[in-house]
Amino acid sequence: MTKRRIYLDHAATTPVLPEVAEAMQPYLSGTFGNPSSLHWFGQEARRAVDAARDTIARILGADSSEIYFTSGGTESDNQALLGVTTALAEKGNHIITSTIEHQAVLQTAKILELRGLDVTYINVNPDGLIDPKDIEKAIAEKTILISVMHANNEIGVIQPLAEIARIATDRDVPLHTDAVQTVGHIPVNVDHLGVDLLSLSAHKFYGPKGIGVLYIRRGTRIVPLIQGGSQERQRRAGTENVPAIVGMAKALEIAQETMEKRGKEETELRDYFITTLKSQIPNAHLNGHPVKRLPNNINISFPNAEGELLLLKLDMEGIAVSSGSACSSGAIDPSHVLKALGLPPELTQSSLRLTLGRSTTKAHLDQTLQALTKILPH
Repeated sequence: MTKRRIYLDHAATTPVLPEVAEAMQPYLSGTFGNPSSLHWFGQEARRAVDAARDTIARILGADSSEIYFTSGGTESDNQALLGVTTALAEKGNHIITSTIEHQAVLQTAKILELRGLDVTYINVNPDGLIDPKDIEKAIAEKTILISVMHANNEIGVIQPLAEIARIATDRDVPLHTDAVQTVGHIPVNVDHLGVDLLSLSAHKFYGPKGIGVLYIRRGTRIVPLIQGGSQERQRRAGTENVPAIVGMAKALEIAQETMEKRGKEETELRDYFITTLKSQIPNAHLNGHPVKRLPNNINISFPNAEGELLLLKLDMEGIAVSSGSACSSGAIDPSHVLKALGLPPELTQSSLRLTLGRSTTKAHLDQTLQALTKILPH
């Protein structure tokens, strides 16, 4: 008898929905033209790209001319940081970010430091929240960019982005946010958030891998990261990935339509799991704010346990979870996010991240709880 496998790692990636795959199919073979070509084949592809751009813009509350297609969240983050700092080099050489950003931002910040820029890393409180006042204090005359993620990919904590945006606007500093974990899961409107740049990635909301968006508010100065042809209004060279773009728009449309229902269901399942776990394993430690977090995110540390070993034992039980960011797999050091919370080593090295999805049921969580009770050291 084949063991039923349970997937609780939706923050790492999600399966492509059948409706999304169906929407993509015509552009893999029949309508295969290059959107830059002037003939019929190319113009059919162009119409599909334009329609997808319109859909994504509508859902984000943006104008279609502010949506730029990229290869995913990492490229979008890189483009935002490198592109804006290059464009505004004559105005200053200082940027502000946080200690819990995704490595796509932190590693790019390190590159900027090597190029002579000053970077201020804002700390978070023990719940993983940034105090907007710390951002305000850090802004200097030469500050040219602030980059703060909307919600953290490991602990799911949602940052007070609108408050940070008001400060950035008052000081005339562009604000970028990595919204890879929030778009398609909670309401995201670029005007309500007040951001100038926003990164998203389709495979986090049941779309295809290798496609994303960088929203760039009209008037924001930025230099292209990828040079070449005149695609994406000369902001991102390279032939557009038409099937993936179509799939991303379809996935986001479905996510938007089902968001409220899914959010409620996932929040109930999340809270059920946390409450039951803590009643069964009292020393389990929830990482991140208990309420100001994504509906599907559970990050728990187990004292006297090893996170990677727990992950492998759960996998042997047919349960897929994570010990942190999928992009950091294989890293020896403890999670930089958990270290930023001020947690002791026995908690930073013993964490598991469980992220729920459309297919998650209470039975799945009960089976996971049973497995944890079995494998945790007694």
